[in-house]
Amino acid sequence: MYATECQAEVTPSGNNGNRQFQYSLADHTNQAFKIMNELRLGQQLCDVTLRVTYNEIQTDFVAHKIVLASSSPVFRAMFTNGLKECGMETVTIKGIHPKVMARLLEFAYTASISVGEKCVIHVMNGAVMYQMDSVVKACCDFLIQQLDPSNAIGIASFAEQIGCQELHQKAREYIYMHFGEVSKQEEFFNLSRCQLVNLISRDDLNVRCESEVFHACINWVKYDCENRRPFIQALLRAVRCHSLTPNFLQLQLQRCEILRGDTRCQDYLSQIFQDLTLHKPTRLQQDRIPNVPQFIYVAGGYFRHSLNFLEAYNPMEGEWLSLAPLELPRSGLAGCVQGGLFYAVGGRNNAPDCNEDSDAMDCYNPMNNQWSPCASMSVPRNRVGAGVIDGQIYAVGGSHGCLHHNSVERYDPERDEWQLVAPMKTRRIGVGVAVLNRLLYAVGGFDGTNRLSSAECYYPETDEWKDIAAMNVVRSGAGACALDTSMYAMGGYDGRDQLNSVEKYDVEKDHWSFVAPMAHRRSALGVTVHQGRIYVLGGYDGNTFLDSVECYDPAQDVWTEVTHMLSGRSGVGVAITMEPCRKTPCGGLFPEKSRDENPQDRLRGECIFSKSCKK
Repeated sequence: MYATECQAEVTPSGNNGNRQFQYSLADHTNQAFKIMNELRLGQQLCDVTLRVTYNEIQTDFVAHKIVLASSSPVFRAMFTNGLKECGMETVTIKGIHPKVMARLLEFAYTASISVGEKCVIHVMNGAVMYQMDSVVKACCDFLIQQLDPSNAIGIASFAEQIGCQELHQKAREYIYMHFGEVSKQEEFFNLSRCQLVNLISRDDLNVRCESEVFHACINWVKYDCENRRPFIQALLRAVRCHSLTPNFLQLQLQRCEILRGDTRCQDYLSQIFQDLTLHKPTRLQQDRIPNVPQFIYVAGGYFRHSLNFLEAYNPMEGEWLSLAPLELPRSGLAGCVQGGLFYAVGGRNNAPDCNEDSDAMDCYNPMNNQWSPCASMSVPRNRVGAGVIDGQIYAVGGSHGCLHHNSVERYDPERDEWQLVAPMKTRRIGVGVAVLNRLLYAVGGFDGTNRLSSAECYYPETDEWKDIAAMNVVRSGAGACALDTSMYAMGGYDGRDQLNSVEKYDVEKDHWSFVAPMAHRRSALGVTVHQGRIYVLGGYDGNTFLDSVECYDPAQDVWTEVTHMLSGRSGVGVAITMEPCRKTPCGGLFPEKSRDENPQDRLRGECIFSKSCKK
């Protein structure tokens, strides 16, 4: 037995010629504490009795001061710093339940503790009192694993009371990430007004739509309407009401019982409704940005033939991921995001044996790395533009064979239906599309005869298009995006050359002006915005299909090359949404999704991967 538990090392002779050896018994400490615990249980050689009093319960525990002092700084100070307890054989302990003290004593002697869900908070509280940090950490880790919508607020409150920063932070992050579920629980309705305002004011609150926050506040008031009705105005000012749709606001003003008779709230929401319908620039409150990585998704594209690739780029880490491919190769498609889902709109399958324009729209769910089909558009649209207003997707222009469209149609994800809206004044393929202040802008393109510098703007309230100032340069196949209060158009083809110039549109002045050019000439490029910067991806420079990605900082008016795609291509669909879940699916299979399923419901269920997946 001793051969496996001890080590003996012989060292060379010293100056006096004597050989020496060093011996250590690895298990000595464990064996010693095992014997001390046996002595405690047999009440032998114990030098202190802890008289634990809790309410009317009193229990005595015998122990050894040296063991208590070694496991708890509080006991060490009690028995070594000249306090009165130093010479006492019986020490009275208050504020802790005897069962909790029993667990802590067991840990002091055995370095092991067993705690269940019902008593973990009491044990953790006792461990905090006696500064037994390893027990606190173990309880903290256990509670983090137990977080769910029904207990997260209570655990966060408890962690704050005992000063456990790690648990407090994790519980708060859980609340922010799962706000929709948390806001339906009893704990949520017991929040104070100040606590609720602080919660819904968070920029990193994770909600699919701001209406979730609005409804949560209304339901909180309804829970105790008599006492909470006076708080509704303060709550509404913490809601990002400018992110609500006009239709939603109008419906609430007409039907919400809590708002009836409250003229101040009605006036406040009516003013916001007016701001939105008049398309006024609003920078009063920034959009919510959940504290989860946002990836740039790149779908399809063209390199010698149409591609079915789907890749995602993490701007923070500089990594690329290859994800589930499109069912069919497509180039000249548009990409957009609604409700956290990535949509691939239209395009064309250019292949040696097939050239077919697409009327399809497919939906990619980052939670399960799976594509699902949506209702088809009324016509195929190659080199189409897309934008999102009030949760609905607009498909703009494009071509079907020799027919160049000026038609525009709108997709409702809740109904999985397309509806034609007013056509543009000009036929446009290779059109740049952006949304700013709830207006849909279409810039440049090709009408079948001429490449265009003209631009126009769609007003959803009146279902009409209006001309805006033309760009300084003719651009077909340009990229377009909105950033802050301006719109940008970049690259494209003017009939002679691919362009690297970039123009910025001032909405108030109805004027285009040049900003810093890109490093590379690009047409049929992908464009998106991430954290206040513009990213352009791929495209064609007249000789080469580009794999480079450039980033524009508007504050510095500078473009920087940041990465390269996994391959060069043009005509990609690009948009930004949450990080894809990268866990291996259970059994290696994804469950089938019905075509009839509402696409917006796909993010509401649990992740289909292993339960260990936290993405």
